[in-house]
Amino acid sequence: MKTSSLALWLACAAVASAQTNPAALTARHWRESHERAILAEFMDLLAMPNLARDEAAIRRNAAAVSALLEKRGVKTRLLEVPGAPPVVFGEIQTPGATRTLIFYAHYDGQPLDPKEWATPPWQPVLRNRPLDKGGDVIPVPSSGRIDPEWRIYARSASDDKAPVIAIAAALDALKASGTALHSNLKFVFEGEEEAGSPHLGSILQKYKDLLGSDVWLICDGPVHQSRRQQIVFGARGIATIDITLYGPNHELHSGHYGNWAPNPAMMLARLLASMKDDDGRVTIDHFYDGIEPLSETEKRAVAEAPDVDRDLMGELWLGRTENGGKKLVELLNLPSLNVRGMSSARTGAQASNVIPSTATASIDIRLVKGIGPEAAAQRVIAHIRSQGYFIVEGDPDRETRMAHPKVARVTVEPGGYPAARTSMDLPISQLVLRTADAARGPVVRLPTMGGSVPLFMIEQILQVPTITTPIANHDNSQHSFNENIRIQNLWDGIELMAALLAM
Repeated sequence: MKTSSLALWLACAAVASAQTNPAALTARHWRESHERAILAEFMDLLAMPNLARDEAAIRRNAAAVSALLEKRGVKTRLLEVPGAPPVVFGEIQTPGATRTLIFYAHYDGQPLDPKEWATPPWQPVLRNRPLDKGGDVIPVPSSGRIDPEWRIYARSASDDKAPVIAIAAALDALKASGTALHSNLKFVFEGEEEAGSPHLGSILQKYKDLLGSDVWLICDGPVHQSRRQQIVFGARGIATIDITLYGPNHELHSGHYGNWAPNPAMMLARLLASMKDDDGRVTIDHFYDGIEPLSETEKRAVAEAPDVDRDLMGELWLGRTENGGKKLVELLNLPSLNVRGMSSARTGAQASNVIPSTATASIDIRLVKGIGPEAAAQRVIAHIRSQGYFIVEGDPDRETRMAHPKVARVTVEPGGYPAARTSMDLPISQLVLRTADAARGPVVRLPTMGGSVPLFMIEQILQVPTITTPIANHDNSQHSFNENIRIQNLWDGIELMAALLAM
């Protein structure tokens, strides 16, 4: 983020002056003398391929995460259901404790195309500045200062192995200093969050008694774009829909058949354009119906959040934003419709003068509390039908395509889930906020974050609140190529985790 030197200095000074949490300060002092060991352990974990669909690889990750916990004296076991990567469960019982905290993270990573990466995704490298600012690969120095602005590049560097290492390092720091724990601690590290957590509900149900707690602390996601720590009390849900439109049964010469054979790519462009107006507001009927309003506390938190929109526009080279210039933090509390990918024929050097046979788009809908994935998907399907399309679930045959002027195959992907939101006014919410404020300075409070995490399963099945405590830098390229973690975010995360563990 482009921030003036004075503003950055003032922000750092404000944070430093507000840090009074003894566990966080202890963790900082311990970390300063163990930085190379922390990075070495982190990079070893990042070197392990971790796609949920690769059973052998994901089980190696589960074993490695279990070993990290056991090294810290955490009693571990694997929670399993058929056909799913295991959940790594760990536990520390504290004599006399009356509260139980569960720390959640995930050890799997997003699917990827290694060819898009500057360096191989599972060969972690250290760079002396962000890659888009000319960062060079450098070795971890054997002595001297480790610049907190350096970054580690690897799949899952930020999403979501950094919290696993931050928790492990925080446990080391607390043990070395003899800091007392006041809660029973449990750890739940999932192995298929990036695949939509299709088995998490079954695991929660099967091990319901084992997973009893007072709160789940969700260690996933980025800090605020201002670089201030944020504590978030909810997450959007998600629904994903694939749409394929049909033209001729094979590609046709655009000169011989242009202006005659319908072009599915053009049809798809028109269909997608009909779903949003020029200012980005979704025009699908009833799309915004049912939104659960924010409480007064939540409205106040949104109003008090730092205004970073102008800086973000400069960082992202944006000449405008959508929805009438409303702030990003406001729009996170509305559902969104996003075209996450399109394909039809070929472009670039492979382009040819054809009328494509098909055109496909994949869209994701980010949901807010009050709108479920099924309802959102049905609203989109109704809109497609209103545009004159005959909808099918599988590939249409000759008779179907000739019987209808416009045919759309619509597939609602499994694994969608609704949004969740915990009240900021709960005693446990206030305790987490006080702890985070003391550890990281005045934190940003938000009712909802932009990403989707299956919080609703936890709240619905276990009847327990969830609070998100992220540590990654906002510009970490999660879910894309060249994912990274800023070193200072890892250091800050260790301090936050120490404070929460000893809360």
